[in-house]
Amino acid sequence: MNKIDTIIFDLGGVLIDWNPEYVFLDVFNGDRKKMQWFFDTICTSDWNENQDAGYPMAQATEDRIVLFPEYEKEIRQFYGRWVDMLGGPITGTVDILKKCIESKDYKVIALTNWSAETFPIAQERFDFLNWFEGIIVSGKEKTRKPFDDIYNLTLNRFNIKAENAIFIDDNQRNIEAANNLGINGIRFESPERLLQQLKTFNIYL
Repeated sequence: MNKIDTIIFDLGGVLIDWNPEYVFLDVFNGDRKKMQWFFDTICTSDWNENQDAGYPMAQATEDRIVLFPEYEKEIRQFYGRWVDMLGGPITGTVDILKKCIESKDYKVIALTNWSAETFPIAQERFDFLNWFEGIIVSGKEKTRKPFDDIYNLTLNRFNIKAENAIFIDDNQRNIEAANNLGINGIRFESPERLLQQLKTFNIYL
């Protein structure tokens, strides 16, 4: 096994709790089935990820309203109440991040699918975002996971060898994309599980 010298963290779902349900369960008066239909049909994950890759949120909102005018009010709330979708830190993972940095054994980077328009809100709210050696924000780079471009950009910008890096993400699709480029991947499930998974790479925190 190659010696790991770099740990790359995803942010949303790994270090930061973000969930549109925090807004839309209220919007749909607790009707989880109607809320899920809205996410599957109107404000979909694919649509939101387009903004993560740099498409303007205001234009994306208007595009969706043209398609679904009867849901204009709900569509406008997706980005209009985005800050309410932002929960707190996932403290167990933040503790792991801190230990990785304090060990001084690893280059510690973040790679996130996040709109450049909303990322400054997270930077103001979460001090630990200042701990990283660097952060790749998809919206600033105009590409996103799981496309090869953003992984290669991360490797090149921070002089990382793929085989010496671990990438931690809660999305299996993103892990598989990293694996295809030779980057070791860990699918995040919980902080406790992550500690165990890191041990398989001889990382004891």
